[in-house]
Amino acid sequence: MKYLIAAVLITQVALFTGKALAQTSWQNSPLNYQNSELNYNNSPLNYNNSPLNYKNSELNYNSNNGVYDNKGNRIGYEVTAPSGVTNVFDNNGNRIGYTPSRR
Repeated sequence: MKYLIAAVLITQVALFTGKALAQTSWQNSPLNYQNSELNYNNSPLNYNNSPLNYKNSELNYNSNNGVYDNKGNRIGYEVTAPSGVTNVFDNNGNRIGYTPSRR
Protein backbone atom coordinates (compact mmCIF):
# COMPACT_ATOMS: atom_id res chain seq x y z
CA MET A 1 0.00 0.00 0.00
CA LYS A 2 2.87 2.40 0.85
CA TYR A 3 4.41 1.77 -2.54
CA LEU A 4 1.14 2.48 -4.31
CA ILE A 5 0.77 5.81 -2.48
CA ALA A 6 4.39 6.69 -3.23
CA ALA A 7 3.93 5.82 -6.91
CA VAL A 8 0.80 7.97 -7.13
CA LEU A 9 2.58 10.90 -5.46
CA ILE A 10 5.58 10.60 -7.74
CA THR A 11 3.29 10.49 -10.78
CA GLN A 12 1.38 13.57 -9.61
CA VAL A 13 4.60 15.51 -9.00
CA ALA A 14 5.94 14.50 -12.42
CA LEU A 15 2.72 15.59 -14.14
CA PHE A 16 2.63 18.89 -12.26
CA THR A 17 6.31 19.58 -12.99
CA GLY A 18 5.83 18.76 -16.66
CA LYS A 19 2.88 21.15 -16.93
CA ALA A 20 4.75 23.87 -15.06
CA LEU A 21 7.76 23.51 -17.34
CA ALA A 22 5.56 23.54 -20.42
CA GLN A 23 3.93 26.79 -19.29
CA THR A 24 7.20 28.59 -18.68
CA SER A 25 9.85 29.41 -21.18
CA TRP A 26 13.00 31.45 -21.40
CA GLN A 27 11.09 34.11 -23.35
CA ASN A 28 8.68 34.62 -20.43
CA SER A 29 11.20 34.20 -17.62
CA PRO A 30 12.10 37.10 -15.32
CA LEU A 31 15.67 35.75 -15.51
CA ASN A 32 15.72 36.66 -19.20
CA TYR A 33 17.48 40.05 -19.40
CA GLN A 34 14.83 41.34 -21.79
CA ASN A 35 12.24 40.97 -18.99
CA SER A 36 14.52 41.81 -16.07
CA GLU A 37 14.25 44.95 -13.98
CA LEU A 38 18.05 45.12 -14.33
CA ASN A 39 17.45 46.04 -17.98
CA TYR A 40 17.39 49.87 -17.99
CA ASN A 41 14.36 49.86 -20.31
CA ASN A 42 12.37 48.09 -17.58
CA SER A 43 13.82 49.99 -14.64
CA PRO A 44 11.96 52.62 -12.61
CA LEU A 45 15.21 54.63 -12.88
CA ASN A 46 14.46 55.15 -16.57
CA TYR A 47 12.56 58.47 -16.87
CA ASN A 48 10.08 56.87 -19.30
CA ASN A 49 9.03 54.53 -16.47
CA SER A 50 9.23 57.03 -13.62
CA PRO A 51 6.20 58.36 -11.73
CA LEU A 52 7.95 61.75 -12.01
CA ASN A 53 7.25 61.61 -15.75
CA TYR A 54 3.94 63.48 -16.09
CA LYS A 55 2.69 60.89 -18.61
CA ASN A 56 2.75 58.34 -15.74
CA SER A 57 1.59 60.63 -12.94
CA GLU A 58 -1.63 59.89 -11.12
CA LEU A 59 -2.20 63.66 -11.20
CA ASN A 60 -2.43 63.55 -15.01
CA TYR A 61 -6.12 62.96 -15.62
CA ASN A 62 -5.52 62.71 -19.38
CA SER A 63 -3.11 59.78 -19.15
CA ASN A 64 -4.20 56.56 -20.79
CA ASN A 65 -1.75 54.17 -19.15
CA GLY A 66 -3.34 53.90 -15.70
CA VAL A 67 -4.01 50.56 -14.01
CA TYR A 68 -7.15 50.42 -11.89
CA ASP A 69 -8.61 48.01 -9.36
CA ASN A 70 -12.18 46.68 -9.49
CA LYS A 71 -13.46 49.71 -7.57
CA GLY A 72 -11.99 52.18 -10.06
CA ASN A 73 -9.07 53.29 -7.87
CA ARG A 74 -5.84 53.95 -9.75
CA ILE A 75 -3.23 51.56 -8.37
CA GLY A 76 -0.46 52.15 -10.91
CA TYR A 77 0.47 52.53 -14.53
CA GLU A 78 1.96 50.55 -17.37
CA VAL A 79 4.68 51.44 -19.84
CA THR A 80 5.81 49.46 -22.88
CA ALA A 81 9.59 49.25 -23.34
CA PRO A 82 11.19 49.45 -26.80
CA SER A 83 11.67 45.66 -26.65
CA GLY A 84 7.90 45.15 -26.41
CA VAL A 85 7.86 44.20 -22.71
CA THR A 86 4.95 45.88 -20.91
CA ASN A 87 6.01 46.91 -17.41
CA VAL A 88 3.49 47.53 -14.63
CA PHE A 89 4.42 49.95 -11.85
CA ASP A 90 2.57 51.00 -8.74
CA ASN A 91 1.86 54.72 -8.22
CA ASN A 92 5.21 55.07 -6.42
CA GLY A 93 7.20 53.70 -9.36
CA ASN A 94 7.88 50.20 -8.00
CA ARG A 95 7.79 47.58 -10.75
CA ILE A 96 5.13 45.09 -9.72
CA GLY A 97 4.85 43.03 -12.87
CA TYR A 98 5.40 42.67 -16.59
CA THR A 99 4.07 41.04 -19.71
CA PRO A 100 6.80 39.57 -21.94
CA SER A 101 7.27 40.78 -25.49
CA ARG A 102 5.18 39.00 -28.11
CA ARG A 103 7.99 39.30 -30.66
